[in-house]
Amino acid sequence: MRRLLVLILAYPLTLAAQPSDTGNWFIYFGNKKINNRWNWHHEAQYRNFNFVGDTEQLLLRTGLGYNLTENNNNILLGYAFVYSEPYLNDTDAKTSLKEHRIYQQLISKKAFGRVLIQHRYRFEQRFMEEDFKLRLRYFLSLNIPLNQPQILDKTFYLSAYNEVFINTGSTFFDRNRLYGGLGYRFSKSTRIEAGIMNQSTSNNSRNQFNLITFVSF
Repeated sequence: MRRLLVLILAYPLTLAAQPSDTGNWFIYFGNKKINNRWNWHHEAQYRNFNFVGDTEQLLLRTGLGYNLTENNNNILLGYAFVYSEPYLNDTDAKTSLKEHRIYQQLISKKAFGRVLIQHRYRFEQRFMEEDFKLRLRYFLSLNIPLNQPQILDKTFYLSAYNEVFINTGSTFFDRNRLYGGLGYRFSKSTRIEAGIMNQSTSNNSRNQFNLITFVSF
């Protein structure tokens, strides 16, 4: 299993060595427990059209959460800043866009045997320079331990999720993200994942290699 994790982590290096339509996302998720009820969420995502250097998007997100129950249901109010560099009409020219978001979300977790299931419901208010949009998101994820009955320290696990994005305007469907990967929990505070995420819109579909770090403190 350790060799398999090394191969997955080395995969983006092969993308850098040859032309590829697969992008690469470096993601950090942080969570600070303030007390038994309150928590501070923060994250940074650096997204590239290639392995690294061809910036697609930089996303910074934070929020203050409150546990409705001890471990399984959390509501959160947050803010995100998004800087994007999209290509113009399939040319080599790029432009830049800035977006500010306010969002509200509910996360619910439930274990069924070895399988940990998470639901996330998110509502976004998006301020995009000269435009304003509302968007709904539903995220469903599964984590399954491989070498232990539960995801404890020194546990490899399989991770999968699907997230659908719905606009409230005339274009109802925004995008869908489907992900599968392998994770490893080093300790209660740190784990990593590496996997492939397919993002599809009404116009195109593209794969992204995701390298994700989770830190709790």
